Amino acid sequence: MSDIESSAPQSPKLLDQVRDKLRLKHYSIRTETQYVQWIRRFILFHDKRHPREMGAGEVEAFLTHLAVEGRVAASTQNQALSALLFLYREVLGIQLPWLDQVVRAKQPQRLPVVLTRQEITALLDRMSGLHGLMARLLYGTGMRLMECVRLRVKDVDFERAEIVVRDGKGAKDRVTMLPRTLIEPLQDHLRWRRTCYEDDLARGKASVYLPNALDRKYPNAETDWAWQYIFPAAGYSIDPRSGVERRHHLDEKALQRAVKKALQASGIAKLATPHTFRHSFATHLLQSGYDIRTVQELLGHADVTTTMIYTHVLNKGGRGVVSPLDV
Repeated sequence: MSDIESSAPQSPKLLDQVRDKLRLKHYSIRTETQYVQWIRRFILFHDKRHPREMGAGEVEAFLTHLAVEGRVAASTQNQALSALLFLYREVLGIQLPWLDQVVRAKQPQRLPVVLTRQEITALLDRMSGLHGLMARLLYGTGMRLMECVRLRVKDVDFERAEIVVRDGKGAKDRVTMLPRTLIEPLQDHLRWRRTCYEDDLARGKASVYLPNALDRKYPNAETDWAWQYIFPAAGYSIDPRSGVERRHHLDEKALQRAVKKALQASGIAKLATPHTFRHSFATHLLQSGYDIRTVQELLGHADVTTTMIYTHVLNKGGRGVVSPLDV
């Protein structure tokens, strides 16, 4: 890293500047990690030349290399382009005409994988404990995987049977339902979680990450029960930004592995993931006759056309057309 960051006298710590700008604009830690990785790879690909010395040709050569040699998906290629655009526009302050002319990879239009109600039942029957509770929450609420993993105590309202999803995709909040069949199991889990929290408090390690510098605005909030993650990690870890050792939320990979294991045990021949629960949630609501605008709001889609991809299931077969073989 040191060779790259000191590759030019004008910017001795280029990647640190990238990190600082990303944090100033409140980008997530995941986006920060990915952007820094792509910028580093771009510089290494061009023999550690400084980005100021390069232009559209070098950017396109790097993206072509990713597509042809790396055979990355269109979304991955576009993420790399977004990182480079951020570097030139936000960090280096270079507004060049070629930035707007670099063509993004075309995203393939694919139908989502959806499980039937019977398949959902078969899958959930093979999941128990913490992962079973989280999987049922994903299907019962339509939340994304990370939205579920990042849930905090204050975001669940048992009396109103609703969950407030904070800082979802596009930095938007929304409200979704809390399935009544999960109220009691979730309350039982929170009783255990409270004991875990009190043990952390006694050790002086009950602080959690707070977004948007809320820890400075409310100095005691980071150790409050209301801000604790509902699904905590098994142990402590070092916060990469603050350097503080504390308990973070559960690693989402654990739930992904649990779903994969249950899928194999159930014998379902579909490539399902935790995100499949969200697709199935939307599809089954539409099949039950709920308005597409309501489903759009529950999913947090900015445009109803995104939600309309689930309407394909309402017409069995091909657009409801009867096959001539059946006739």
